[in-house]
Amino acid sequence: MSGKVFILLFLSLLSSGKIFSQTGALSGDSVEILNGTFLGNWQRNYYGEDAPDTLGLIWKHDLGEGITVISRKAGSRTWKGAGWTGQPLLVREKNDTFLIQGAYDHTLKKINASSGELVWQHEFNDVIKGTGTLWFNESDTSISKRWIILQGSRLGTHHYLDADSIFSFRAISYMTGEELWRHNVKMTESYSRDVDASALIVNDTAYIGLENSYFTLFNPDPDSATRDGIYRYPRIFDQHILYDSSDVISHKNNVVTEASPSKIGRTIYIASGSGHVWGYSMDSNKLVWDFFVGSDMDGTPVVTYDSCILVSVEKQYIEGKGGMLKLDPSRDPEDAVVWYYPVEDVDYTDWKGGIIGSAAVSDLYNDLHFAAFIALDSTLYVIRHDSISKDSVLGFDGKTRYPKPRLVFKYNVGPSISTPVFTENKLLACGYGGIYLFEFEGTEFRLLDKLPYIVESTPFIFRKRIYIASRNGFLYCLGR
Repeated sequence: MSGKVFILLFLSLLSSGKIFSQTGALSGDSVEILNGTFLGNWQRNYYGEDAPDTLGLIWKHDLGEGITVISRKAGSRTWKGAGWTGQPLLVREKNDTFLIQGAYDHTLKKINASSGELVWQHEFNDVIKGTGTLWFNESDTSISKRWIILQGSRLGTHHYLDADSIFSFRAISYMTGEELWRHNVKMTESYSRDVDASALIVNDTAYIGLENSYFTLFNPDPDSATRDGIYRYPRIFDQHILYDSSDVISHKNNVVTEASPSKIGRTIYIASGSGHVWGYSMDSNKLVWDFFVGSDMDGTPVVTYDSCILVSVEKQYIEGKGGMLKLDPSRDPEDAVVWYYPVEDVDYTDWKGGIIGSAAVSDLYNDLHFAAFIALDSTLYVIRHDSISKDSVLGFDGKTRYPKPRLVFKYNVGPSISTPVFTENKLLACGYGGIYLFEFEGTEFRLLDKLPYIVESTPFIFRKRIYIASRNGFLYCLGR
């Protein structure tokens, strides 16, 4: 079977509900999870299907605003709308579709995807940044516990880092919006107790990196939770620290884990702000692979068709430039680099350059094997992740030379921390410079449409509609 035939068959099965994302399942109750986690699946490489040709406004929903505390010294800020990573989840119920969107007004919202009307909202203690994960609980037949959202937030506006309890990770009923359990993200040597990542769930075990840098394994089923007073707490199977003592010193406690885990075979990969890309064995319950970059890394490792991972590198704590890194985790860490694509240094807010968001790959949509990413240097880059150019480049350490992939297309879209998304022949890129919709044929790209909205979040595309949250306060449905 050719690559193109396989991809078309995959997309056909996916849209018909016969292949599901990491958390998806078509139940006998006519509920289908279309986007159940950040970037769609275990490999973090599915972004929807059938993009529109324009960015016409279909509806917009006011997400509101909320206060969040930066620190004791810096005080509080008011944030609008939704931001990084902020990708909406999408569910079909019979003949209608619904979005799950976290917002800066401290609430998780269920919104009718056809009309933009609010169905319910659940209030957290702080702004919600990260994308949740939807889980189909096959063992439970009750309406409130059969479909469950695992959602993180910032630590809480009435708490500081040293509080006894920070309940910044919760399970919420998809159908009712009620809380099913909450998890206390304990204080470590990390300077954060937020939760931005999306959990990865296999059978009855969920895997997530919390911002205290505990890689945590737990049972998401509310029936396995324990009760202490008025709250229920999930059953924790195990936790692994994602930093070394030397990282705490060199990063001055910035050993925060914000990336979502991805999976290849029986190994789960996760990048950490401690400067490491870790590999966790599901069989031995150990961290078995450690590739050290040294930089702060916030982007989620994205799996390519050839079982490699693309890792975003920020320009912080390293001598070289930030950029995009392709690693082959089947090799020893010393020999794992396939290529490196450096981007330009730049002073933007508190950042010095590099890439904050994740890469997108076209592997599920065509056989071109594109990878797209947006750097803080304002450039959208599209490269062939399976093709090496004649050039070599200095790596993130400023010393080692690595192969460089072949550049296909680049465009100035303004600085960005968002993740671009592919569909069959479209590429959508968002950032502080607006929303840009491109069409491509082979290696030729052309701009179809653009809008001036400021975006940090990642969009999702489904059947001629784009769902995207902005920092201007609104969630947009675009298309036509």
